[in-house]
Amino acid sequence: MKKYELTKETIQFEGKILYRIRALKAFKAGFGNAKVGDLGGYVESEDNLSQEDNCWIYNNAKVFDKAKVWGNAKVFDKAKVWGNAQIYGDALVSDNTEVYGNAKVWGNAKVWGNAKVYGNAKVYDEAEVYGRAYICDNAEVFGKALIYNLAKVYGKAKINKGTFYSAMINKDLTTTNESTSLRSLLSKLNS
Repeated sequence: MKKYELTKETIQFEGKILYRIRALKAFKAGFGNAKVGDLGGYVESEDNLSQEDNCWIYNNAKVFDKAKVWGNAKVFDKAKVWGNAQIYGDALVSDNTEVYGNAKVWGNAKVWGNAKVYGNAKVYDEAEVYGRAYICDNAEVFGKALIYNLAKVYGKAKINKGTFYSAMINKDLTTTNESTSLRSLLSKLNS
């Protein structure tokens, strides 16, 4: 039996028709249990949200193009996921976040606020990205890293641990030390 269906309630968004989803069976949806008849967010097609596991799209969140949400992942509020982006595991994407291109968010990662994850970027493990932070290109944010406010992680940067606020981190930088300071990172970048 299917977990959800596409309703006749549609919206036009960026030249596409998106359909609101409705739960067809009860299941654990993360922020409480979904009940039969509960309305969710919007998808372009059933290819955007798995019929298995406990993944769900809430509120006015939109998932379209070839983007996919599966596992126990949650997308809610006004978040947008498109292109070939993938949200899975127990990941949470919320608020006005945008995840697009070939970006991936998985594990227990959380992306919220007005953050953007795009290109071939990856956010995973326990990492959190929020505020107006950008993760793009081939950058990876993972482990227990916190990236927020106006921070931008790009290029081939790999951030495993640490907290970065309003920083720009690029090149081939890799951090693995929890006590890495912004000053030491900037000295590596300038060397």
